[in-house]
Amino acid sequence: MPRHTAPYRADIVGSFLRPDSIKHARQQFAEGAIDAQTLRAVEDEAILHVVQHQCDCGLNVVTDGEFRRAWWHFDFFDGLQGVERYDSDKGIQFNGVQTKAHGVRVTGKLGFGSHPMLDDFRYLKSISGDAQPKMTIPSPSVLHFRGGRKDIDATVYPDLAEYFDDLATTWRDAIRAFYDAGCRYLQLDDTVWAYLCSDEQRQQVRERGDDPDELAKTYARVLNNALEGKPDDLTIGLHVCRGNFRSTWISSGGYEPVAEVLFGSVNVDAFFLEYDNDRSGDFAPLRFVRPGHQQVVLGLITTKNGELENPEGVKARLAEAAQYVAKEQVCLSPQCGFASTEEGNSLTEAQQWQKVRLVTEIAADVW
Repeated sequence: MPRHTAPYRADIVGSFLRPDSIKHARQQFAEGAIDAQTLRAVEDEAILHVVQHQCDCGLNVVTDGEFRRAWWHFDFFDGLQGVERYDSDKGIQFNGVQTKAHGVRVTGKLGFGSHPMLDDFRYLKSISGDAQPKMTIPSPSVLHFRGGRKDIDATVYPDLAEYFDDLATTWRDAIRAFYDAGCRYLQLDDTVWAYLCSDEQRQQVRERGDDPDELAKTYARVLNNALEGKPDDLTIGLHVCRGNFRSTWISSGGYEPVAEVLFGSVNVDAFFLEYDNDRSGDFAPLRFVRPGHQQVVLGLITTKNGELENPEGVKARLAEAAQYVAKEQVCLSPQCGFASTEEGNSLTEAQQWQKVRLVTEIAADVW
């Protein structure tokens, strides 16, 4: 049956390819040719158009395409109290390519404060019309996982237990602040759970002195603490991503290593899961999803390239997933955003919108 509340049978992850107008304006701003107000006006116009495109494709949910960001996560971290961005020795290593060399470290007590992205959401809400505006932010575990202990000032947090408490509190405050700004659909983007499914990434975690299974339990606890007191009319989804930079990826492996902890204990309303290729494994881990209101949004449409999937093949995979989790708990989306960083993936804007239309058409047929 159709769903008239989030997540929707046809949903999206968040980011879209940056139009030339934004690329040009950002370059002008970097060179000092225009000011921040002029840049924001260009962004406003582009976001207005991307919202209309989403509606034209038949979506009931819209995002701002993350058009004001260069990164899906660093830009959010920049606005937190106690967090500092720095130029690292090297970028994040994807399959055959590295990102720009940036990192973040915790140099003071964590706090949400008056975050600039609250105004970003308010603008999206003001132009969303009948569609539901969705805000996307990184998950709290992302702030810890990449650097671990070495990127947390030991004089500020000598005991990591206090750090994880503050991490949860910061995100709890963020959830409340976005709710107070009018947000009723919030998505937490999280690469960490997929890394904990990868044999290679799990070994790297061990080599730095951490236990990947214990980290999973810690991250689940932080998420649930952050979700305490969540208003009933706020939907929160968790997007599990294996890496998305210029159509490349980081981790491989099915969800089995984390399935019982993730699906069996994390109290989000929806899991957005990548299932667009063999690296994602099979649907068997979905057996741990608890019966009830929790939804599983299957990312069966890849954003890594412009080739359109066979609708009948996607429908067959939806039916296969329904062997492990009730059909009424299943939705459909692209596997990730189309541009998790400003560089974007290797497809055209026309192909991007064909993918989104495919999601809505298949969902209409199935549900």
